Amino acid sequence: MFSSHVFGQPSKKSDCYDNIRITKSAWDSPFCSVNPKFVAIITESAGGGAFIVLPIDKVGRIDREYPLVTGHRSAVLDIAWCPHNDNVIASGSEDCTVKVWQIPDGGITATLTQPTVDLVAHQRRVGQIAWHPSALNVLLSAGKFFLFV
Repeated sequence: MFSSHVFGQPSKKSDCYDNIRITKSAWDSPFCSVNPKFVAIITESAGGGAFIVLPIDKVGRIDREYPLVTGHRSAVLDIAWCPHNDNVIASGSEDCTVKVWQIPDGGITATLTQPTVDLVAHQRRVGQIAWHPSALNVLLSAGKFFLFV
């Protein structure tokens, strides 16, 4: 049985994230990823792809100069936290690469440009990535392909 009466309270502005320029690059994946420690959001970035990583308890207005995770040459299309390590996140991009990043415990304090692992195998953009839920260090990446008839 389900109830047609659901009530909720909107979050207070002080409990929300504010002033983050969210990406305009559309793809079939979400623009953010959350784990028990961090929230990561793909951002609008000139000259390449970037995303922001915020400690889960850092809410409120985010400074425009807040450090980013950068390193892709084109827009980031998907991000995913590793289910086995809350400090590891992977990103897939239009530049045909997948990068794996190590985030320090307290979050990043300076722009992060060097990934822990740089995976270069795709011939087209990487639109989706997903970690295996139980196998350690297994990451799936999927790209766009064209079928000509």
